[in-house]
Amino acid sequence: MKVSIKKSKTIDLDQAEKSVRELLAVIGEDSSREGLRDTPSRVAKSYLSLFGGYQEDPKKLITVFDNEGYDEMIIAKDIDFYSTCEHHMLPFFGKAYVGYIPDDKIIGLSKMPRLVEIFSRRLQNQERLTKQVADTLHDMLHPLGGGVVIKAEHMCMKARGGEKQNCEISTSSFRGLFKKNLNTRAEFLDLIK
Repeated sequence: MKVSIKKSKTIDLDQAEKSVRELLAVIGEDSSREGLRDTPSRVAKSYLSLFGGYQEDPKKLITVFDNEGYDEMIIAKDIDFYSTCEHHMLPFFGKAYVGYIPDDKIIGLSKMPRLVEIFSRRLQNQERLTKQVADTLHDMLHPLGGGVVIKAEHMCMKARGGEKQNCEISTSSFRGLFKKNLNTRAEFLDLIK
């Protein structure tokens, strides 16, 4: 069965289910046993959500408005996100902090978390995710400055490899005044604590 995610994109769920059954066989499992019988279908359907960001173009979904003279920071903090590491296809998750100082344009407040959601719902690495959100915000608004900080836990570090249970990874990407002016950057970092 093919499911349309958007008019222009379909995912072959039958092929996805077959691939999951093959993977289960490779690790020594029987996909026909009771506990796994419906797993290939559930996994295939979960991928529609987990990787739904590929079907979305933030520049088409995010409305830009004229700024009416506001000249201080606008910050969305503690944005929960879930993503999938492209290296091991294991989850990483945490919080994102997005802020900017507007020039002529602003976006709706709910759109900053929406940017994080769109890019996190793709195979990712944390550094790229941070940069994509910052780049898109900068390209759409041309603000005086902007910044993105992401703090995340990675299952590839917790469940395999180094098995470091309490390690949190932080990444940042700054533009304009957030990059050039240490006081502006410090104010942003203080406000997201």
